[in-house]
Amino acid sequence: MIRGGERFGSFGLATPPARHAIPADHAVALLKSGAAKPGSLLGYGNGRSYGDTCQNQAGSVVDMRPLNRVRAFNAGTGVLEADAGVLLRDIISHAAPYGFFPAVVPGTQFVTLGGAIANDIHGKNHHRRGTFGCHVESLTLLRSDGNTCRCSDTDNARLFRATIGGMGLTGLILSASIRLMRVPSLDVVETVTPFGDLGQFFELAEAADQANEYAVAWIDQLAGGHGRGRGLLFAGNHAEHGSHTASRANARLSVPLQPPFNVLNRPFLTAFNAAYRWKKGRSPAPRQVGYQGFFFPLDGVGDWNRLYGPKGLFQHQCVVPEEAALLEAARRAGQGSFLTVLKRFGKVRSPALLSFPRPGYTLTLDFPNRGERTLELLSELDRITVEAGGAVNPYKDARMGAETFAASFPDWRRLEALRDPAFMSDFWARTAKKLDERRGMAEAAE
Repeated sequence: MIRGGERFGSFGLATPPARHAIPADHAVALLKSGAAKPGSLLGYGNGRSYGDTCQNQAGSVVDMRPLNRVRAFNAGTGVLEADAGVLLRDIISHAAPYGFFPAVVPGTQFVTLGGAIANDIHGKNHHRRGTFGCHVESLTLLRSDGNTCRCSDTDNARLFRATIGGMGLTGLILSASIRLMRVPSLDVVETVTPFGDLGQFFELAEAADQANEYAVAWIDQLAGGHGRGRGLLFAGNHAEHGSHTASRANARLSVPLQPPFNVLNRPFLTAFNAAYRWKKGRSPAPRQVGYQGFFFPLDGVGDWNRLYGPKGLFQHQCVVPEEAALLEAARRAGQGSFLTVLKRFGKVRSPALLSFPRPGYTLTLDFPNRGERTLELLSELDRITVEAGGAVNPYKDARMGAETFAASFPDWRRLEALRDPAFMSDFWARTAKKLDERRGMAEAAE
């Protein structure tokens, strides 16, 4: 049952929230007793996935947030052990006074440790540090056979690699040990470089990666004519002299109610993009900024996803050799993206069996849910991605077809072979399980 009226949804708000949620201790008892039924469970972190990888309509989601202790921290090595439900925000706060910071952070600090592992998240420094999974020392996994496994590179290694990036399907992650990164301070020296088109960005990107710990680009996706493909390249390194105290993560602003329509319409986005480009790109001089603003700018607005209206939003993130065709397709469809982010992935390999990042360029686009019109655009973006030999990100997705998933992750059957039978997600049911069903039907027909 869903307790206290709390909704266990996904951040995109375009998929129905979970119908049933149970506390972690209840799920642990079911698993240890061997009483968990097939497909009945799925670990739920803090609901920051955009689609249905964190949903299980046919069963229950397991609220992991009460399991939120930092168990141990070695101030000499930066190795931290914590429960799976602890937020990255709290890991940052715990380690900051000792001169450490997570080696990889996404665009929000409100994700759980277990969720970061299950999705093998990436950040602005993939070219140097790879994915979050590259920094996981070990994890504790509870399976439906009642066994609690310690998994690492040397212990239960196959299960370790399947759990990282395994979208919560190999069992319930109870805790993990991760290696943090030593930093001179939390603050970041940021440099913002305007570019006129994507050609200029590609010329700047490699040099920016070589010179900086962090690099990412913002694209003015609505700009046409001579401004087509223009944007800003943000690069940064931790400041030698700055704060070692984590600031409070409370949102400065919030969206208290769900508006009855999409506030982020095209006229608003056009004006916002122009103002943002002017404000951020007016000075080429490096400046020292707080880590909250550099890594987590949208965390400053609570429930900002509500601005997309009652139908929510779809996010499309892909990795391909080049992005121009994707941007052009979105432009032709007449749909503006509030957040358009372009990043160059490096060659650091993840230990994960299935991991989204791979060498190339990753593009992230946000679209308000306008029904069939938006779904057609997203399918076109899928087609362009697959034809380019790229991949679509599962934990940002709410609607990709089974064929797109299979083309993006050809090794998906290896994860299915290690999936715990008690765990299932709506995403896996509509992609991998459909592929299995079709394969079975084809074999039967032969």
